[in-house]
Amino acid sequence: MTSADTDQPKRVTLKLRIKAEERSLIDRAATSQGKSRTEFILEAARIAAKEAILDQAVISVTPETYQAFLEQLDSPPKPNERLRKTLQAPAPWNME
Repeated sequence: MTSADTDQPKRVTLKLRIKAEERSLIDRAATSQGKSRTEFILEAARIAAKEAILDQAVISVTPETYQAFLEQLDSPPKPNERLRKTLQAPAPWNME
């Protein structure tokens, strides 16, 4: 066994029972993105898992830090070139 063999994490099998129409839908979506069914499902599951974990995250700060954060949210943005370009650009749904 080479060091490359031991560097790879061991893969495990995950079995799912799904309806034929769900599998067909997943296959169509995967194909549309140039991915295999496995790649598509793993990416979607990974994203959902991260979102679920982040939804449970609690950020603790001092009252002073929280107040400063709220003040930043409530204060208008300082004018700058990037903001000016963004506000002058057409909305993506209006572009042709």
